[in-house]
Amino acid sequence: MLRISKKELAMVMDRRKFLQGTIATGILFPNLPFCNVEQKEYNVVVLMSDEHNPKYSSVYGHPFVQTPNMERIAQNGVVFENAYCPSPLCLPSRSTVISGLYNHETQCYSNCTLFLDDFPNYGAVLDKQGVHTVYIGKADVYREIEEMGFSEVIHGWNRGTPGDTAIQRKPLYIRKGAGQNRAKGWGLNENAHLKDRLMVDTAIDWLKTKGTQLNKPFVMCVNVSAPHFPHFTEPMFWKMYQGKGDYPKYGSEQPSAQHPYALDLRMHFETDQIQGEDIKGLRQGYYGCVSFVDAMIGKILDTLEETGLSKKTLFIYTSDHGEMLGKFGMWWKCSMFEDSVRVPLLVCGPEFEKGLRIRTAVNTLDMQASFFHTTKRNRPHNWRGIALQRLQKENPNRYVFSEYHGHGTRGSSFMIRKGEWKFIWNSDAPHQLFNLGEDPEELNNIITDGLERAPAIAQELNEYLHSICDPVIETQKAEIKIQKQLEEIKKLGIA
Repeated sequence: MLRISKKELAMVMDRRKFLQGTIATGILFPNLPFCNVEQKEYNVVVLMSDEHNPKYSSVYGHPFVQTPNMERIAQNGVVFENAYCPSPLCLPSRSTVISGLYNHETQCYSNCTLFLDDFPNYGAVLDKQGVHTVYIGKADVYREIEEMGFSEVIHGWNRGTPGDTAIQRKPLYIRKGAGQNRAKGWGLNENAHLKDRLMVDTAIDWLKTKGTQLNKPFVMCVNVSAPHFPHFTEPMFWKMYQGKGDYPKYGSEQPSAQHPYALDLRMHFETDQIQGEDIKGLRQGYYGCVSFVDAMIGKILDTLEETGLSKKTLFIYTSDHGEMLGKFGMWWKCSMFEDSVRVPLLVCGPEFEKGLRIRTAVNTLDMQASFFHTTKRNRPHNWRGIALQRLQKENPNRYVFSEYHGHGTRGSSFMIRKGEWKFIWNSDAPHQLFNLGEDPEELNNIITDGLERAPAIAQELNEYLHSICDPVIETQKAEIKIQKQLEEIKKLGIA
């Protein structure tokens, strides 16, 4: 194992701070913010779904997946066309958003809940500054949501201890039976969305009663599980896509599907066992689940309008990560491919113009920063992200960062997006570079002969990555934490 001296670590940190300061000069002071800047404080309502790949919605260009309420947001607000999650897995992504810190800073690497540290969170920080913070539904973060200092928690859902135990990377853990079991997780089910409906109805009731009576701003986060697998959906949404279950355009025959991390994930989840009608059924069910989420968006938008809250409330729709949905033979998340790491991000309400589509790359840490900008409260100086209201309409020079240290791959990965370019640094596999303008489906990795011979843009993005963190050091730290968790799992006699 590589050992790093305190002096060497200090040099890395000093270099990182310098580079961050240099690069930040070009992005922190945008010339043309797209929002209508005002000083008045407003409310925020966020609906966060689980596992929504934005490509599967009409507002992001899908030919038949119906999302009229997302289109409604687009007409009355802003669509962020290139939004990313901070890490393509539930607990790491949600922990990053709630804490304002990068995934390698929280060290919430997987869905295992053993030996997790505690950090300040936006709910408590805003509450202490006189903002009423409400959390409804799934939390899945580093601490039980009821203990995190939100003003109110309703129907809080916590993962519990020890969480996921299938986290071993070396050798790679195989989830025996996962492919066969999950392959049948689709179809018509009248009760498929009962819990999600309860979350949304609870939020609506709160908005109609408490929300209209508060004499201070509020920030509410409502969480639904759809379109996360299994892909069962209610009759009306299943029938909506009858006969439209299809196969992914790009399957396991593609060169990108042969990347070691892609092969790892297919083995880890045994996804090659998902075949034939199950592929079509899972995809049809997913389409139905997406349209269900869209219907819930409509119910919240209607409530905001009926109560008059829409005039003083920012509404945001997003998700915690995406879904591969069979592309490259891969399912679910855990990958740095666009289908897994991209998320929808749509915003409407005060401070935002209507009918804009923004290509500037963003992530959900920027969304969290907007909570503070909208309520006019102070955000901790060390938290990551820039409020969406402060960004330019078009900024091809902005960098966005994501990372993954979880189950299913042999090592860590780090992503940098700038303009049309996307660079993925892999600890235990070849690095990847894609030009998303020319190759939006990531079919052709431009790095064919090592990073040292890659185009100059790869060197630039690699340099920016090292300004955020040393990927070698962070990969080692992740492996040490994972081994500690695995030892505890063994002691508990779980695995």
